[in-house]
Amino acid sequence: MGPHPAVAAIRLAVRRVLHDVLTDHHSTPPHTRPARTPSPLVLVACSGGADSMALASALAFEAPRLGVRAGGITVDHGLQAGSELRAEEVVVRLRELGLDPVESVTVTVGRDGGPEAAARDARYAALDAAAARHGAAAVLLGHTRDDQAETVLLGLARGSGIRSLSGMAAVSGADGRYRRPFLQLDRQTARKACLVQSLPVWDDPHNTDPAYTRSRLRHEGLPALEKALGKGVVEALARTAQLSRDDADALDAWASQAEAAVRDATGLLECAKLYALPPAVRRRILRRAAIEAGAPAGSLFARHIEEVDRLITGWRGQGAINLPGKVVAQRQGGRLVIRQG
Repeated sequence: MGPHPAVAAIRLAVRRVLHDVLTDHHSTPPHTRPARTPSPLVLVACSGGADSMALASALAFEAPRLGVRAGGITVDHGLQAGSELRAEEVVVRLRELGLDPVESVTVTVGRDGGPEAAARDARYAALDAAAARHGAAAVLLGHTRDDQAETVLLGLARGSGIRSLSGMAAVSGADGRYRRPFLQLDRQTARKACLVQSLPVWDDPHNTDPAYTRSRLRHEGLPALEKALGKGVVEALARTAQLSRDDADALDAWASQAEAAVRDATGLLECAKLYALPPAVRRRILRRAAIEAGAPAGSLFARHIEEVDRLITGWRGQGAINLPGKVVAQRQGGRLVIRQG
């Protein structure tokens, strides 16, 4: 008798990702691989919640069968009383699954961008450091199709364009470090897999706290949409994410190819040549130029780029545009200058 369908589904999703990791590993020239690491190490980022515990369990099952080493990392954000005890419990559970190495990393959460963004930035910085420290080939994240739907709706609310509607990528980060095996699986599948395997899970109270935007969306916004539009909203939003990502990738590639042609011999952007480009391509070039000048990508919104774009399309002698990161954009002699102010 085979495993429960939920368990089989999560194992299959992890197996596919591990196959991809192995393919990437074997395609790397041997002399560039870390010394004394005959097989790649894959880490799972685990909070102790149902999604990441199901992921950790599947990784522990599949990795030895494919000759992959498997470990785990839990991040203690220090935002709740007793968080260090929760982190210690997660470490114990991961070790009981047979993962090694396993560690807990404590971070300090700042305030930039709001509490959710600040916690996310601190978490990814810790995961990046842990992956580098252990020489990991990949870090698995437990984001599900439901998380993807929420991310698309948050992007839609910000009005930040098609890239924000593309949600989370299945592969992201430096050298494709982060892998999300569960983007095609719903949250209930992961929870069911934990239940039938008797895996203890921890439900983060922040996930039900209405003070957090994502929590309100999860418990109020999406249920209201499903009530008004019927079932299938989550699946449709996840499908929208993939379609939007395909379109955004194509436009990014177009912008990358077009950028060299709109710069003069000194590297400055020529306004007339920018004007001739389709708006979607032109604005990508402007955004990239602003980021290269020092504007933080996370603080650079569509409204900022629209203001810069008006220096190209609606030139009336207006003054410089102030952007995040103390970056200034201004038009000078038919050229667009974007630099630190």
